Amino acid sequence: MRKSRFDFIVGLFMLIGFAAFAYMTTQFGEFSPLESRRYYAVSALFNNVAGLKVGANVSMAGVVIGKVADIELSKEDMAHVTIFLERDVKVAEDAIASIKTQGIIGDKFIKINQGGSPDYLQDGDILFETESAVDLEDLVSQFVFGKV
Repeated sequence: MRKSRFDFIVGLFMLIGFAAFAYMTTQFGEFSPLESRRYYAVSALFNNVAGLKVGANVSMAGVVIGKVADIELSKEDMAHVTIFLERDVKVAEDAIASIKTQGIIGDKFIKINQGGSPDYLQDGDILFETESAVDLEDLVSQFVFGKV
């Protein structure tokens, strides 16, 4: 009787531990199963994403409004970036998405400059106006070899 009660308490403790681990994994991971409720997805095509990573911030007017969900190579040999934007943020169809560098370390993020269109992007739409990342190594090599 006493051993079975002890086994029950240990089992309950283990279940609580696994549940806590699963919760912390979804909260601190790059993707949570609840993301689709808080965000809507838009895509953008860039010639070069040099250093942009999944989970990078997306900001407008200096305020974080979303994050990079996925980066893959498109059929047109361009970087296809999927962006999750907060549901309450409205982005004009003619907005410009630029890859910028943040801080001394050089973390990349996407900066969105709002356009003037009265129509807004919806879930699954594409941002057509993009500015690719400036690749510092390419600039230095062009300067060294006199191509600038």
